[in-house]
Amino acid sequence: MHEQNKDLARRSVEEIWNQGKLNVIDELVAEGATFHDPNVPGGKFTGPQGFKQFVEIYRGAFPDVHFTINDQIAEGDKVATRWTATGTQKGALMGIAPTNKQSTVTGTDIGRYADGKVIEEWLSYDMLGMLQQLGVVPTLAPAAAKA
Repeated sequence: MHEQNKDLARRSVEEIWNQGKLNVIDELVAEGATFHDPNVPGGKFTGPQGFKQFVEIYRGAFPDVHFTINDQIAEGDKVATRWTATGTQKGALMGIAPTNKQSTVTGTDIGRYADGKVIEEWLSYDMLGMLQQLGVVPTLAPAAAKA
């Protein structure tokens, strides 16, 4: 079961995010699945349609997005995936006009699976770092050295 769930998580990264195959979402996401993401209004979205909209927003803003899986750990019905994503902002994102700047973002997703589909997922990624790389949020200056 662990390896099957890890395969499902990998398929989501490779086929949905990297290849843009949105039709695979219906195969991998349960109808009532809940996705917890503090970076979206309300902190969550649901079901295959909500996930499709989430993917469309980011792939629309970063059409060359590419995710690399750095680590995966499975236990029980959960899979934790640590990833790195790179892409160039060519489209609008949350009201931010295209910057044509590249961004590299790290994150971790923890998915819970049942009957071959994700039923719940917790997403955590470096939104602040991404916005700083795009130049829309200032980067903090390093602390002054103490004499």
